Amino acid sequence: MQSIKDILQGFDPISLREMDGSELMERMDLKYFFTVDQLPAVLSHLTEHYKVLCILDNRLCKYESLYFDTPDFELFYNHHRGRSNRRYKIRFRKYVESELHFFEVKFKNRRGRTIKDRVMQGRMSDVIQHNAEEFLKEKTPLEAGELEPKLMVRYCRMTLVNKLMAERVTIDLNLNFQNNDGGDRTIDNLIIAEVKQDKSFVSPFIKVMRELHIREASLSKYCFGVITLFENMKHNNFKPNLIYIKKLLNGTLARTTH
Repeated sequence: MQSIKDILQGFDPISLREMDGSELMERMDLKYFFTVDQLPAVLSHLTEHYKVLCILDNRLCKYESLYFDTPDFELFYNHHRGRSNRRYKIRFRKYVESELHFFEVKFKNRRGRTIKDRVMQGRMSDVIQHNAEEFLKEKTPLEAGELEPKLMVRYCRMTLVNKLMAERVTIDLNLNFQNNDGGDRTIDNLIIAEVKQDKSFVSPFIKVMRELHIREASLSKYCFGVITLFENMKHNNFKPNLIYIKKLLNGTLARTTH
């Protein structure tokens, strides 16, 4: 069987500059979870339909995201409760290969659309200040002083861009969570794929998911990481997806269902 890197070489490349028109900062999102063993079969069906982001000859790129929340995890629980117009994610993100840093605000509105805004930074920080603080005030009702760093998420990502339609597919692997209490968990057999579309349609990627009987599952990396590393977090509304992930990985994530 071909390796993931070999299969990615079969995709036409696209640069960051060429991808500017495909950023989809406001979009519809769908998530899928499957295992690394399934990834070659998924990718092999997609080469004629998508290009792959290539940065400095890298088609599998490293990302680092530092997420912020209130001391009592208000933003996590807003997602858990599905609260309309309060579902924010606040983070610094580093795009390792391109050496770009951003402060980012993600928001899911009542229509289920995700809106992402960001402002460039010189580096990642554990304090929201200067232009990041002004940006936070502009985009949210939150105050920088009520937020603290909660979770660092690192992973590798391949980004596929549909050749014909307004769609991107991000495929993440080698997931690592860390918190300030010394918690550190790597989940190296899990793939998290996300379909990002301007408007909903059945794309080649979604067709492959259906053909391989991989079902949609809604759980963000931030919420998954919080449940994984922090004790006594209420997560009843996430349990169906957590049980699915546990079964998918043959019980290796028993800790996420405490």
